[in-house]
Amino acid sequence: MRLAELSERSGVAIATIKYYLREGLLPPGRRVSATTADYDEGHLRRLRLVRAMIQVGQVPVANVRKVLGHVDDESLGRTIRLGAALWALPREPEPADGRGEGEDEAMAAARVEVDRLLRALGWSTAREVGELSPVHRSLVAAVATLMRLGYPWDAALMAPYAQLMHQVAVRDLDFVETHPSEAEQVETAVAATILFRPVLNALHRLAQEEESARRYGLE
Repeated sequence: MRLAELSERSGVAIATIKYYLREGLLPPGRRVSATTADYDEGHLRRLRLVRAMIQVGQVPVANVRKVLGHVDDESLGRTIRLGAALWALPREPEPADGRGEGEDEAMAAARVEVDRLLRALGWSTAREVGELSPVHRSLVAAVATLMRLGYPWDAALMAPYAQLMHQVAVRDLDFVETHPSEAEQVETAVAATILFRPVLNALHRLAQEEESARRYGLE
């Protein structure tokens, strides 16, 4: 397809597509003349991913470029490739944990409980990677915050939630594996991480509302 058709099918303005091309977020099309190029379904898929990251995920262009670099890195195994791409997505700032000035008791206790949780679940990869993972660090920080506020979130309390999230992860990867190539699978996982989060959050809130009504009525 030509640039005009790519714009029409994607809903992205031609000027924006040209900007993405200049920034290296979209691979160049197959040159057919000095002024025209052809684009294919891969360009359309990548364009939708870029728009999802920038518009929905509010991901800065520099981070988008970094994520896509991991998506396209065929030298990495699938697990590392997927993990690297997801780690490159922006996250909430990690709270200072007081390291260097003496870590507070809540952070130390949270690390113990998260390790106990991962042991109980048999999540050996998560334990091995540990605090190299920004997700692991975020979990520890969140648990520490709950503890400071007087909510004793220990491994036993977290385990049922973790087991439910493992079922979600199974569903996620079942969906990802419906795509034929590893690059498409990683692209889909990145898009799903951004686009499914508001869906999961909304379903969680609706489920809470429904359960509340069942238990306590509507009065």
